[in-house]
Amino acid sequence: MKKVAVSIGDINGIGLEIALKAHEEISRLCEPLYCVDEKVLHQGAKLLHPKGTSHVSIPDGFACKPLNLDVNIEAGCVTRESGAYSYASFLEAIKLCESGECDALVTLPIHKEAWMKAGLKYKGHTDMLRDYFKRDAIMMLGCEKLYVPLFTEHIPLREVALHVREEKLIPFLLDLHKSIGDKRVAVLGLNPHAGDNGAIGDEEREIEKAILHVNKTLGKELFFGPIVPDVAFAPYFRNTVQYICAMYHDQGLAPLKALYFEESINVSLNLPIVRTSVDHGTAFDIAYKNKAHTLSYINAVKAAIELTQPNINP
Repeated sequence: MKKVAVSIGDINGIGLEIALKAHEEISRLCEPLYCVDEKVLHQGAKLLHPKGTSHVSIPDGFACKPLNLDVNIEAGCVTRESGAYSYASFLEAIKLCESGECDALVTLPIHKEAWMKAGLKYKGHTDMLRDYFKRDAIMMLGCEKLYVPLFTEHIPLREVALHVREEKLIPFLLDLHKSIGDKRVAVLGLNPHAGDNGAIGDEEREIEKAILHVNKTLGKELFFGPIVPDVAFAPYFRNTVQYICAMYHDQGLAPLKALYFEESINVSLNLPIVRTSVDHGTAFDIAYKNKAHTLSYINAVKAAIELTQPNINP
């Protein structure tokens, strides 16, 4: 049975509740090792069933990798302490995978503002992984029905067009191919109507040149586009392809989450370790109210286990 390191996420959000609720099912799939201190675990369990009547409690076999940090849960609050704690949990989980003690890493949601308050320079998990491993990690979200790799991620929208250049797209598409294998990938245009042959913008020319170059390099017609963004997620199109590459965050994730929000996951590609994550945030508004859903987390664990198998691509 595979051993999976679980980064607990922001302790003021729903991550700990999800881990507790799903533990029994997760334990049938793998050996989870949760990067969290027992003190924090007991605080969370008490918040979830203050009168001892809730179905959420600490399950048997809930193994913890202690961080030895003194912190208290402040449910639903953005704090420097919770940001620093979620980062420490994430870093510990990475090291468990690097050392070979664990086979894969699954992350529960962090809060970007809390990381900023903690003085961290990263916008999120993928940024940190990219810097840590000195590799161009690719963020891809989705489920078996549809995966959406992102060319750009957590940058201001006004900067996206500056990145849509042939010389940047070529290595990205080649790394994507290396990660997922010979899968057909629809590449979205940036502008409405995919630019209408330059009438609404010329970034699509850069995308087209990159696609031609990559297909020629691979000797296969695997990438196609630029595809008009507003039709790519319609049933008649998305049912013909499993991968749709978006130029920026909301272009791909808004329709993806409208279609498959509870079941989709986040996968980090092009890294020396296997890392998957839930496809949602900390949900501070429902923290410790016994309302959090576990499906995305369970799917993330299943995907992580599958990706540890040789020659398996998402």
